[in-house]
Amino acid sequence: MAPPDSFRSEAKHSALKPWLGVIALIVAMTVMRAVYASLIDLRTDESYYWTWSKESVLSFLDHPPMVAWFVRFGTAIFGDTNFGARFAGLVAMLAAQLLLADLVWRVTRDLRMAVVAVLMMEASLYYGLLMTKIAPDVPLVLFVTAMAWALVRLAESGDGRWWLAAGVFAGLAALSKFTVALLLPAVLAFMWVPNWRGRWLRSPYPWTAAAIALLLFTPVLIWNMQHDWASFRFQAVRAAASHQWSLRTFGEFLGLQFGLVGFVLLPVVLTGVVLTAWRGYRRGEAVAILLSTAVLIPFVYFLWKSLSLRVGDTWPTFIWPFGFAAAAINLSMLRKEGWSQSFIAMSHRWVRIAIVSGIAFVVAVCFYYLAMPFNFIGRTDPVGGEAGYESIVTRTEAELQKTGATWIATSDYRTYAMLRWFFHGRLPVVQINERGRYQGFREPDMSLIAGHAGIYVGREPDNNPSASLWASVPAKREPLERVDRVWRGIVMDSYSIEKFTGWTPQLSPPPDSPLFDWRWLA
Repeated sequence: MAPPDSFRSEAKHSALKPWLGVIALIVAMTVMRAVYASLIDLRTDESYYWTWSKESVLSFLDHPPMVAWFVRFGTAIFGDTNFGARFAGLVAMLAAQLLLADLVWRVTRDLRMAVVAVLMMEASLYYGLLMTKIAPDVPLVLFVTAMAWALVRLAESGDGRWWLAAGVFAGLAALSKFTVALLLPAVLAFMWVPNWRGRWLRSPYPWTAAAIALLLFTPVLIWNMQHDWASFRFQAVRAAASHQWSLRTFGEFLGLQFGLVGFVLLPVVLTGVVLTAWRGYRRGEAVAILLSTAVLIPFVYFLWKSLSLRVGDTWPTFIWPFGFAAAAINLSMLRKEGWSQSFIAMSHRWVRIAIVSGIAFVVAVCFYYLAMPFNFIGRTDPVGGEAGYESIVTRTEAELQKTGATWIATSDYRTYAMLRWFFHGRLPVVQINERGRYQGFREPDMSLIAGHAGIYVGREPDNNPSASLWASVPAKREPLERVDRVWRGIVMDSYSIEKFTGWTPQLSPPPDSPLFDWRWLA
C-alpha cells in the first residue's frame, strides 16, 4: 500500500492540474497576441496615433492624449516597430485581466468564477486579439476596469478612501477617451441607490474623487480652451447627429457585437447582466448596480444611435469587462438563490460553450491573418482594407529619386500617417489640408519644402482637379503614375502619384481657411 503522504501528494497534484492548464492557456494567448502585434503592419489609425506620440502637446483634436503616451511608452523600449508601438496594449490586457479576476474573487470568494471572467475576456475578439490594436479604447479598458475594481474594494471594506483611487482611475480613463462619460450613470447609481447614499452624500470622499478626476483631465480642458473647444465640437457632431433611421446600420452594430464579443458569449453575458441588474436594483446591492448599469446604459445608447448612425466597431469595447464580471458573479449566485438544478447546469454549460467556442474563434482569426493567403471578406476586411501600403511607398521612393523631390504632400490623414510610418522621418510628409488636426505639432524642416519640388500621393478621387480642395492650392501638378493598393489579390484602393511644384503649404492657416477645417465624421 502507498503511504498516506503519497495519496496527499497525488491529490494535491490533481487539484493543481486545472489551474496550471488555465495559466498555460493565458500564457499561450498572450504569446499569440505578441506574435500578431509584431507581424501585422500598423493600420492607418494606428499609424496616426503613432504620429501623435512624436509630439509634445497637451491633447489632440480627435481624442485625449493617453493613446499617444501608451505608444511612446512602448516605442521608448522597443523602438518604432510594430511590436514597440503596440506593446502597451499587451501590458494593458494582462493588467486588466488581473484586476478583473481580483474584482470577481472579492465579490464571490470563488477562484473558479474569477477564472471564468478572465477566460471570457480571452474568448472575446475585442480583447483576445484586438487589445494589441493601438486605439484610445485600449487604455480606456484598463482604467475603467481599475475604477470598477476600486469601487468594489470600497463596497467590500466600507473605507471611503477607495473613492480617491476610483477618482484617479476615472481621471486616467477620461484622458483616454471621452466615452467614459457614459459610465457616469453607473457610478451615480452605485453611490445613490443603495441604503448607504446618505453616508456618501455627506462624505467628502466622493466629491474629492470627482475633483481628482477633473484635475487629471485638465490637460484636455486647457488644450481645448486654447483651440476653440475643437475636440468637443469634433465629437459632439456624432453625439448630436440626426439621420433617417436605417436598419442597415442597426444590423451592422448588432452583427459587430456578436462577432467581436462572441456569437455565444454575447447572449450569455447579456443574460448575466440582466439578472445582475434585477438582483442589484431589487436588493440595493451596490456592486451589482454598478456592473449592470455600466453595461446596459451604454449598450442601449449605442443600440439607439445605431438606428441612424454607423457606430464604430471599437466604441463599446470599454463596457464588456463589466459584463464579464457581472456574468461570472451571476453564475456564482444562482445556487445561493435557489435556482433549479437544471437551470444552473444549463447556465454552466452555455458558459463553457461560449468560452471554448470564443477562444477557438479568436485563434482562428489570428491564424487567418498571420498564415492564410486568402481574402474571404473582400474590400471590407478590417485589416486587409488598410494593408498593402508597401507598393505605394516603393513607387513613391522611385519617383522621389527620379524627380529629385524632397518632400511628400498628401490630402488625407490616413495616407499621411502611413507615409510617415514607412518613411520614419527620412523626409517631410505634410497633409496640405485639414491643418486643424495638427495644432501645436512641430513643423517639418521647411528648408526641404519651400522652393523645392514635392511628390503628391493621393487616394482617388481626392486628386480630381474638380475637388474643392484644389481651388485653394495653386500648385502645379504633373501626373507621374497610378498605383493600386492590393491585399491578397484584391485591389483595396487606387492612388495617384504626381509631381508637385510652385507652392509652399501653409502649416498654420487661419481657422477660416479651407485648408484648416477637418472633415466632419457624422
